[in-house]
Amino acid sequence: MKIILDAMGGDLAPEAAVLGAIAAAKDFGAQITLVGRGEEILTVMKKHGIQDLPDGMEIAHADDVVDMHDDPATVIHKRKNSSMVVGLKMLADGQGDAFVSAGSTGALLTGATLLVKRVKGIRRAAMGPAMPNKAGGKTVILDCGANAECTPEFLLQFGLVGSLYAKRYLGVDDPKIGLLNIGTEDSKGTDLQKQAHALLQSAADQGLINFVGNVEARDVPLGAVDVVVCDGFSGNVLLKSIEGTAMFMGSQLKKMFNKNIFTRIGYVFSKSGVNDIKKLLDYREIGGTPFLGIRKAVIKAHGSSDEIAFRNAIGQAMDAANSNIAQELEAMLAQIKENNQ
Repeated sequence: MKIILDAMGGDLAPEAAVLGAIAAAKDFGAQITLVGRGEEILTVMKKHGIQDLPDGMEIAHADDVVDMHDDPATVIHKRKNSSMVVGLKMLADGQGDAFVSAGSTGALLTGATLLVKRVKGIRRAAMGPAMPNKAGGKTVILDCGANAECTPEFLLQFGLVGSLYAKRYLGVDDPKIGLLNIGTEDSKGTDLQKQAHALLQSAADQGLINFVGNVEARDVPLGAVDVVVCDGFSGNVLLKSIEGTAMFMGSQLKKMFNKNIFTRIGYVFSKSGVNDIKKLLDYREIGGTPFLGIRKAVIKAHGSSDEIAFRNAIGQAMDAANSNIAQELEAMLAQIKENNQ
């Protein structure tokens, strides 16, 4: 399996990207193509005393870089020699199985949509991070920011692709799909939620998904569902709220353990458990967020990704490429279209 990595994307590029890729090649056995400015990549290697790239790794030169302030709509034409655009073209041409970048989210989504293309029948690709939950599994939030304004059809498709992703990537046999709302009753929400609820319920009646109805935000981190469907605006607010709450609780735990000598002793005995919680909520351990609905695996890594985050994003890209849900998704969409004719 070959992973194409945008070596110039992200706040800590190219150093973090290069070191993370080398670690992933050694740990996962991945074949990796580093796309970016060759001289800068070699300089990083020299700085860290790395004489040669591991077997299966190579460099594809690209002399331009997508800036975070670039207009996503014009990147493909104005930055056609950038590491991001060159890498996406390589993926589209079959020179790799997945693409990873920590660069501009908007530019990456636009490039993936126009170059790699969406799965046939999919109206919008969506970002679907898998967040840990109390039940011990993960919950996919779909969409978490790629599509601020959605139609009921978009939300239906998010439910379909999220169900397949949870099956193939998370290994959930019959994933529960919930619609984010302000209450669990069918009558709750705006017209968007009400119409989306009807479409998702229809798909469930056809045996395509396991839709369990509306779900409130507080129940998402508790593991009430495996996939929560929402528009990108609501999903992003939900995601950031969960992250903020986790940060707040972390600071409170630290404050509690530093209260006095007895609490510090208590920390010594509970240190391993505290570290497990921190690791569970560390974005570096997750790796990145996939763009679901694109024909091939495209992973958006966090903009501040370090070596650990890039390593794990590459591992995530390998898993996403192996899940290969495009054909199943096309068949599911075709069945819905046929049933509604």
